[in-house]
Amino acid sequence: MLRLRRSEPQISIELMPLIDVIFLILTFFVYAMVMMVRIDMLPVPLESYASGESPDPKPALAVTLRLDGGVYVGQDLTGLNDMIGAIEKAQVADPELVVYLVLEDGDGTLDRGPLLTAAWDQLHRAGIDIQLVGAPSVESAP
Repeated sequence: MLRLRRSEPQISIELMPLIDVIFLILTFFVYAMVMMVRIDMLPVPLESYASGESPDPKPALAVTLRLDGGVYVGQDLTGLNDMIGAIEKAQVADPELVVYLVLEDGDGTLDRGPLLTAAWDQLHRAGIDIQLVGAPSVESAP
């Protein structure tokens, strides 16, 4: 019986196709991140309002009233006294800026009613147009 001697083939993993796939995935995620619209506000659960409608996509700034009584303009803790100055400074940079008033959802130990009315009054006296942020209302079918 005749035996043929064959050498074992060299097994190798080609890295170039793997690198191409990694760069393709990386490009996809970078492009997806660039295309996201970013509004600079604190993440809070939203309330439902019956008069709600979808806003037009415009540059936005959120004034957030936290459960602990903190007042944030964007991501910065400003307090009630410095709120108008921070908003006006942002509006100088972008005159079409829309101001949203956001109430953090939940049960806090502080009554935010007076804080809400004081913030609303200051914004109204400063002539700043205010939009309320809430979840879409769920209307029951008749």
